[in-house]
Formats: sequence, C-alpha cells, structure tokens
Amino acid sequence: MMPAAPKPEQFWFLDTLVTVHVSHTQGGDTISLLEHQAPIGHSPPLHIHRSEDELFHVLSGDFRFQIGGRTEHLTTGAFLLTPKGLPHTFRIQSSAGGRWLTITTHTDFERFVRAAGRPAPRGELPPSPGPPTPEGAAHLAALAGRYGIELVGPPLQ
Repeated sequence: MMPAAPKPEQFWFLDTLVTVHVSHTQGGDTISLLEHQAPIGHSPPLHIHRSEDELFHVLSGDFRFQIGGRTEHLTTGAFLLTPKGLPHTFRIQSSAGGRWLTITTHTDFERFVRAAGRPAPRGELPPSPGPPTPEGAAHLAALAGRYGIELVGPPLQ
C-alpha cells in the first residue's frame, strides 16, 4: 500500500501564492509539481534555468510569454515547455489574475521558491510587496543564482 500523500505546503513567493502539490523529495525522479496563483500584471524577471526544463500548464487566465526571441499567448488549458538554457518570462494579462502549474524534474526551482518565499499563513495572495528595492533585486538575483537560475532582464511591461 502506498503511503498517504503529504498535505500540500503553501508559500508566498514574490507576489504569488505557490502550493507544492508534489515535492521533489516524494519520489525517486525529483519531479516537482507547483501550483501558482498571481494577480494581473505579475511578471517575473527575464531568466534562464541552467539545470532544468520548465513545463507550464495554464489553469486560468491569459498569459503572454516571451521565450528566446518569440512571443506566445496562452489561455486556460494551454501547455508550454520552456527548455533549460533559454531566456523566458511571462506576464498575466487577465483582470482576474492567473493560475498555472509548473512541472520540473530537478530540484532547483522548487528549492528556489522555498528559499525566496515564506510559509503562507493563509491560502490567498500575499499583500503586494511593491516594486523591489535595488538591494532586494540584488538579493533575489544572488539567491536565484544559487539554484541555477540566472536573472538576465526585466519583467515584461
């Protein structure tokens, strides 16, 4: 008989709520399944994952992705693979915000979320952190670098 799945953990990560449904520690292949919820306008800095591909599945909302030199528009139900080594970012364009899953097969992205985030005291979006200070941006970039993620440009406007 398989053991019961652990209760999902939730983190406030930047201006998002992240639910860890499957942690890299639960199986032998280090698969992570994270669910994200974010407000309209959310856009991470342009970045590169050095050690793992990232698979996105849009659960709700409208997203504009930039991957390498191309732009993709994704809506509810769409999937998108962002290969490691390719710069990418996205912006949530829907007024109700967006929800999506990320699936990775190494530990770096999940560990980065845990390191940069904080346990969510409740299952809702965190208070808006506002624009990052130069010191905050430098700290985030240094932390990302520890997990094989290089910040290479600004968020989408």
